[in-house]
Amino acid sequence: MAAIAILAPPVTPPDYHRIVSPTLRIPTDSSKPIPVGLLACQRDPLLWELPTTVVSARVSQPVSGPSKAKKKASASNVTPAEPLIEVILHDTVLFPEGGGQPSDVGIITSEDGSTWDVVEVKRHGGHAVHYIRAKSTDADAALSAFPAGAKVGVALGEEGWTRRLDHMSLHTSQHLLSAVLETHLKLPTLSWSLPAYPSTNPGSVELPRALTASELAYVQTLANQHAFEGRKVHVEVSELLDGEHAKLQDVEKIESGRAVGKGVPKDYTGGVKRVVVIDGVDRNPCCGTHLPTIHSVPLFLFPPTTSPAPSTSTSSSRLYFLAGPRVLTHLASMNFLVNSTSATLTCGIPLVPARVEQVVDERRKAEKRVGDLEEELAGIIASEMRSETEKSEGAYVVHKHRIDDSTGALAFLSSISTAFMSGETTKPYAVVLSSSPSSQTPNSTSVVFVFGSDDKLVKEVGDSLKAKIGVKGGGKGTRWSGKYTGVWRDKESTVVDEVLKEVSGGL
Repeated sequence: MAAIAILAPPVTPPDYHRIVSPTLRIPTDSSKPIPVGLLACQRDPLLWELPTTVVSARVSQPVSGPSKAKKKASASNVTPAEPLIEVILHDTVLFPEGGGQPSDVGIITSEDGSTWDVVEVKRHGGHAVHYIRAKSTDADAALSAFPAGAKVGVALGEEGWTRRLDHMSLHTSQHLLSAVLETHLKLPTLSWSLPAYPSTNPGSVELPRALTASELAYVQTLANQHAFEGRKVHVEVSELLDGEHAKLQDVEKIESGRAVGKGVPKDYTGGVKRVVVIDGVDRNPCCGTHLPTIHSVPLFLFPPTTSPAPSTSTSSSRLYFLAGPRVLTHLASMNFLVNSTSATLTCGIPLVPARVEQVVDERRKAEKRVGDLEEELAGIIASEMRSETEKSEGAYVVHKHRIDDSTGALAFLSSISTAFMSGETTKPYAVVLSSSPSSQTPNSTSVVFVFGSDDKLVKEVGDSLKAKIGVKGGGKGTRWSGKYTGVWRDKESTVVDEVLKEVSGGL
């Protein structure tokens, strides 16, 4: 990803994390883990490192393969094949995946000063579990570095912070975008997607319908106005009571029956409820990490590539967006592409669209001209073959091989057959046309086209070519076509001639 110039505030404001339940406390007993919902990464999203204590550690056990749906959803965070240690800490600055936001990566420094790579963090129940890559195939040796009660340091590191800022910018912007869509267009967000860093692909929100061009411009302008105003973001945390947990698993549904977002996971046991607040804009339950302000995350929406679905349609639509560092990466990439295209077309950047349109138009006309010439040439070749037919003493049986580097070699052979069969021929015939590229390799493809006056004979020729030289293909009636992979030499042509000689007695 390109260097970024989007800067987060130097420190998280003291009023960012607000515990609103009078009885809720952050656990201080270092032998017990702080639950997900009250972690340091959630209390202070700009904190890079933290001294903490090991609560427990074990060798990670392989799990059975996930279902196709699960595999697709977690493709961005694939657990590596190396031996892993699962470590639970009293507290952590590394966010476990959740709320649509991929997990952080980072570094843990053990008591002896050794550093260990954290390749992923997951939520198990209410605890954050750090997956640490062992330094050798001996996972038990690595396990000895993390005894319960050991004092360790956990940090994002440079790479981890870059990843966190990228994810956090998109996640906070998604809250802003969804709030504007819901408030001003009455369009709820059905789901959302955040491709994990280092991907530079845009995030997306799923909506009941597509936006019109004017709606998209309105939403983008309003969202960026809120960002320009520097709206603050804070998190309100309260106890999650037993009755609330069950209730928050249910979510609103639209008329089509689709759920709006997701509720609190059934397996969450942390006992904490978090609400992310963008001042004057949005209040939304979420477990993710969020920037303390939206002033540094300009939002860019991609124009829809299809027409908006009718209001009565039950199909949903995805709206793609960029924010934070990915906006600059996208701009740099687009600038490179446009400048490269400008240089290739030898014109100024403002003239690129018109020049591309001109090139496409010229290409279309050239393709039509080539098509017309090929059709004319196919007619001439077919006419010559019909003349040969009339001069032959018996049935006309022939193989003609061509050299053709175009991508439409088979279509040209078909055109020859069509032109031949459209004329009058008084004698029976069986013709094999083949075509190979001028430069061949073992992976080259040659095409074969068989046609004749008798459909059974055509099938017999095709089947023989399959069996004797490995042509793969098929046909119907008096036409058969196939492909041959490899170098077409004289011996292949000889086999074709032999096949035609064998079947010519049936004409």
